[in-house]
Order: sequence, then C-alpha cells, then structure tokens
Amino acid sequence: MKRNTWQREAVREALDTSGGFISAQGLHSALHAGGSPIGLATVYRALSDLADQGEADSLQSPDGESLYRACTTTGHHHHLICRNCGLTVEIGADEVEAWAKRVAGEHGFTEAAHVVDVFGLCATCSATAR
Repeated sequence: MKRNTWQREAVREALDTSGGFISAQGLHSALHAGGSPIGLATVYRALSDLADQGEADSLQSPDGESLYRACTTTGHHHHLICRNCGLTVEIGADEVEAWAKRVAGEHGFTEAAHVVDVFGLCATCSATAR
C-alpha cells in the first residue's frame, strides 16, 4: 500500500469535490487555482494509484483521454454517463457479468475482466434537447 502523502491527500480531496469525471489536467488546474504547488506528474501518479486501489473510477473519454472521479461504490460496478452534462450513475449489471463469464468460458478464457460504461443523455438533458 502506498503511503498517504500531502500530495495524494490533496488529489483525493480535489477529486471528491470535482463532482464528476475529470482529467488529470483539469484536476491539476483546479488544484493550482486553489493555490496548490502540486506537479502534474504527481497528479497523474496519485490518480493512477487511487484507481488501482478502488478509490477512484477511471474511464476513457471518446477522444481517448483518461478521466477520473471519486468512487462511491466498492467492488466491481458499471456507469451510466450523460454525454452532455457528465452526470454519472453507478450501476450493477448482473446480466453483463453472467454474459462476460459465459462468453469467456465458451472461448476457453478464464479470469476474464471487463469494463462497461454506457453513454447516453440523462433525463434532464433529454428534456432540454426537445
């Protein structure tokens, strides 16, 4: 386990208050705006460590950038993410779990892992788009 440094704690707190998925650059900018001298490389390392330890969720944006947010659910889970406002809902998906295990087994795979994030428009954004 990594030791808890002031930099790591600053990244964790900033992630907790960010409210949704944010890039390392965006989080770094927010930290600097608040007066923190933390370096961008340190933010990247801290986010990666937090994601590895299950304290942060991470996903790839449509343009390939890694985005992070504070994890509110322990254990394996999935997300519904609004493409417009970024609202994120953590969901379980038992059907996906069963499907992934079955398909992997049919092809001789064991210890299969997966990532499922569903992007769409939330109810609020759908209503305003009409």
